[in-house]
Formats: sequence, C-alpha cells, structure tokens
Amino acid sequence: MRTKDRWYENATFYAIDVEAFADGDGDGVGDFRGLTDRLDYLQSLGVDCLWLLPFYPSPNRDNGYDVADYYGVDDPYGTLGDFVEFVHAADDRGIRVIVDLVVNHTSDQHPWFQRARADPDSPYRDYYVWRGDPPEEPDPHRGPVFPGEEDAVWSYDEAAEAFYYHRFYHFQPDLNTANPAVREEIRKIMGFWLELGVSGFRVDAATLMIDNKGGLESTKLDDPHGVLRDMRQFVERRGEDAILLAEADDDPADLAAYFGDDGDEINVMMNFLLSAHLVLALAEGEAEPIRRVVDLVPDPPGTGQWANFVRNYDELNLGRLPAADQQTVFEAFAPDEAMRIYGRGIRRRLAPMLGGDRDRIELTYSLLFSLPGIPLVVYGDEIGMGEDLSLAGRNAVRTPMQWSDDPNAGFSSADQADLVRPVISGGEFGYESVNVAAQRGDPDSLFQWFSRLVRVREECPEIGRGDCEVLDTDSPAVFAHRMVGHGGDSDGGSDLVAVHNLADEQVAVSLALDGDPVRLFGHNGGAEFEVDSAGDWRFHLDPHGYCWVRVGEGR
Repeated sequence: MRTKDRWYENATFYAIDVEAFADGDGDGVGDFRGLTDRLDYLQSLGVDCLWLLPFYPSPNRDNGYDVADYYGVDDPYGTLGDFVEFVHAADDRGIRVIVDLVVNHTSDQHPWFQRARADPDSPYRDYYVWRGDPPEEPDPHRGPVFPGEEDAVWSYDEAAEAFYYHRFYHFQPDLNTANPAVREEIRKIMGFWLELGVSGFRVDAATLMIDNKGGLESTKLDDPHGVLRDMRQFVERRGEDAILLAEADDDPADLAAYFGDDGDEINVMMNFLLSAHLVLALAEGEAEPIRRVVDLVPDPPGTGQWANFVRNYDELNLGRLPAADQQTVFEAFAPDEAMRIYGRGIRRRLAPMLGGDRDRIELTYSLLFSLPGIPLVVYGDEIGMGEDLSLAGRNAVRTPMQWSDDPNAGFSSADQADLVRPVISGGEFGYESVNVAAQRGDPDSLFQWFSRLVRVREECPEIGRGDCEVLDTDSPAVFAHRMVGHGGDSDGGSDLVAVHNLADEQVAVSLALDGDPVRLFGHNGGAEFEVDSAGDWRFHLDPHGYCWVRVGEGR
C-alpha cells in the first residue's frame, strides 16, 4: 500500500457533526467557517484526523444521511470554497480530514431517484431496486434497520407504479450496487472529494452496501467484497495517503473479510464489538467481557486497523450481546425506557451514563486508548458533555458543542429559537458548568487530562502496531494487558503494560514483568507499584484506578 507510513495506525480520530460544532455566521447552524475558526482548539487537543458527518445537500430527514447531491455543501454549512479553505487550514495544522461516504442509499429527492421513478426506461431505473409486488414472506435477515420507525423494507411509489427497496427509512431508497453504472458513480464521488484534499472516507453501512439487496437475483453480486476492493484500489490510485474507514457491524466470524484476504479492502474498521463489551464490563465491574472481546475480535492484516470507541453518533448498540447481558447494561446505564432506542441501544453520552463520576470516565477512556487499535472520540467527549433526552431519537447525543458559559454555550450568536438544536442548559452537564473555556484554563480539568492521554497515546506506537497479550491477574475486576512492540525504530523494542481496576474498591495484583517498569500514565495518586517478595511487580489500584507502564525499554 502506498499510503504514507500508514499514518492511521497510531492516529486519534475525532468525529464532528458540522451543524452542531461551531456557527461562524450567526444563523444558528454550525458551518465550515465556524469549524475552521476552532481548528486551533482541535490542534491543542492533539487529534490527528477529523471525521465529518454528512454535510451534503439534503432534505435532512436523517441527519444528512439522506443525500440529495454528492457534489456539494448544503447551504447552511457554507460553500465548496469554505470547505476547501477548511481542509487547507486543517492540513496546515497537521490534521487530516475524512468525510462520510453514504452510498448504500440516496434521498428520495436525489435526481437519480426522481428520474428512476418517472421513467421505467431511464438508465437510472436500475440504479435502485424495484419489484412489482412485495414478497409474500418478509426476509427475516433483511428487516428494517430502525424497528418501530419503519415496518417494511419495500415501499410503493405511485409514479413508478412499483415497490422500491430500502433498509433504512422509506425516504432513503437503496442503491443497486450490483449495477456497474452505480459503482462508477461511487468512484466519481470519491474522486471529486479526493481532489479537494480529503484523506479518505468513512464508508457508511458497508455491510448493507454489499448485501444481496432484496434477495433478488438481479442484485446478487458475484463477488460482494469486490465492491470494497474496487473502492480501495481507486482511493489508492487517486489519493496517496487516503484510507477507507468502514461501518461494518456484522457477525464476528465475518468481520475479518472486510479487511480483505490480502489487506486490500478496508483500512480501518469501526469496532462495534469492543464498544458493547467494554460497556458491559463497566456495568458488571469485572474484566471478563474485555478479555472475551479481545479474543473475539479478529486480528487485522498488516495494513488493517480497528477504530475503538465507546460511543459514536448513533445509539450505543448492544445488539451483539446476549439478551441477559443487554439487560445488565440497560439496568446499569439506561434504567428509563426513554434512554433506550430500537430495542438494542442506548441514546446517552458516556459522562451522564457514568453519573459524572470522573474516576470512571478516566478509567473508560484509559482502557479505550490502551487497547489494540486506534481511538475514535466524538466532539464533546473531551469535556464530558451530556445528552438531551427530550430530543427525538439519536439527536439526544448531537447537541451543540459547549464552548463557554456565554449565551448559547458560545456555539452561536443567533437567537436561541434559531439554533439547529437546543444547547444543554442547567444541571450537572449544562453549558454553564461544562464548557471548553472553563476547562482549558483548569490544569485539573477533564479536557487537560484528555489532552495528556492523547499525547501519551502518540508516544506508544506499540498499541497501534504491536501484538496484544492479556495478562493473568488474581482479581476478576482487573484487566491487565501487554502491547508487545515489534522492535522497530518507532517503538524501540519496548512494551506497554496497562492495568485497569473496574471495581469500586481498592485492589492489588501482582504481575511478572521483564525489567523495571517506568510509569507513563495513571490515575493521580491512585495507582502505585513496587516489587513484592516473589520478585513480581505489585500494583495497588484505587477504585477505578489505572496505570500504564513501559517495560523492556532499549532491550
């Protein structure tokens, strides 16, 4: 692969919803001018790559994932010129940008669909999936992605006098990726944005994109993964450092295939399995779920990587956990029905899920950053933002960024009624007490701690490139692991050992380590270690304490 030094292997990714981040023109909606003005903040945090949610022209009935034009910027967010200036300014600060590529489906307002429905002989008709009548028996493996909001995956279009297929909302008809003309359109879209300087794409709904859509013979791909392989080849030809980061929430046994047999498909995969098991471990106060998921997640090929996250913009999806484990998590972190969504997920941010407990928040992100893969965080995580459960669906976790205690949290100078969504006000997580300005000036703040975590992670390339060895401990509450460096110039042949206590009580564990450990990062005063009588290293951890140490340096 030609990608420069595989830059993504040790990067920290930061996800941004442009409309909720910073308003630069005072109309109440975030935009690229506002985002550009906040790049110095992102540089100070230390993030390496920004993932932007969809900002394309759209009816915006699904947070922009109903795209009506793949070649533009929606008016409230600015212009293509504003976007190019933003990418250039980010590059000046050493920050890369990837954008959402939503090509499993379009908006029903997209010109392709409008032409398809108007004329059965239009070449655009076969861009979508049609049939005269819906199947008599719905396919249990191809039901609505949003149960309770959509009852079927086939909807009737009066103009077309036919049913069209959609796994998401009825206003998001699925594209027929078995059609070579559709795949050519996808290449053109990627080529356009690569020319504007992006470093790759987050491929939305990759699993569904290569599915046998509607179970029809006409949509069956001879080589489903060939679609992803073709996209990867195109990205490598057009962008020397561009990558594909994919949303592929599939059966564990099928996940490795998305990287490709020779590492020639997806560069980075979102690690949904880790997210669910990590939260289960927090709910139980035990390390076993993390031990289990480390074995469950397949090792990526040499050029592949996992993107680890606790929460993303969607619900915290527990669907891959057994029913009993799901219930454990619900009872711990979403006891009210209003906190749950689609019967499988939680629509909350991490800080309020953990009751604002600083120690548990630190423990969680320390675990996330120390596990094999790269960390992915969402805007506002670094200051401990909360959610607004009065907002519908996933919007609960997509409230405006809280910059200061000024009106509208410093997000916008518009009237409060004109804001794209209300800011969180009052209470423990309101902008009056949780905001960037207050935390940047406080050396003990969560923001300052987060910034140190990001930079320590950059100093530990073995986490991104090394092998993970889970270490035995004599406490069920402690997860300890070693990231083994490969002895290259970047890691100096040393290893990283991280020890995390998930219990709400003090714990001590002994580990047999080679050489003297050197402390890198840890819970303030709550993680100490010394040699015990057996010659092992004894770690004393406060409730929810953690410690990273370097061992074997220079060996």
